[in-house]
Amino acid sequence: MTRLSIIFGKLFEALAILAALMLLAMVILVTADILLRNLTRTGFAWANEVSEYGLYGVTLLVAPWLLRRGQHVRIDLVLGAVPARLGWLMEVIGDLLGFLVCVVMVRYGFHMAYDSFRAGSLTIKNLVFPEWWLLWPLPLFFALLAVEFAFRLHRLIGGDRARRIETIATG
Repeated sequence: MTRLSIIFGKLFEALAILAALMLLAMVILVTADILLRNLTRTGFAWANEVSEYGLYGVTLLVAPWLLRRGQHVRIDLVLGAVPARLGWLMEVIGDLLGFLVCVVMVRYGFHMAYDSFRAGSLTIKNLVFPEWWLLWPLPLFFALLAVEFAFRLHRLIGGDRARRIETIATG
């Protein structure tokens, strides 16, 4: 399990690097669009739309990496105030709930993407393309999040019966 966790950790790091590169590309695109609009009265009509989709992609790509690092959105004020063993139990419950929610999202995400594919639904803005192109990443990345929740549970259960200190805000 530890070896598999290391492999997935490297995958998550690669996805985070890809997210950073996508963010850089979006900055360049938006800057070029603004410059073109102000200097030549032209621009890229699709730039805002591509940036919207890019932000969606960046969010999906970076989520497993942030979860692994304990930098996902969470409120850990209570964890710092309760006894260590209770904090550990709260972490276990949180990871189990996170895992279950991700599994549900994988199921529904797959069905949404498949139904969109079967129906031939289109996304129509400046760019026109099949809607399932936007939906297929959801089950994939929620599956990766579920895998990371499983690794978190494994690390938590195999360690001391105390909350994760590294994830608690210190000030």
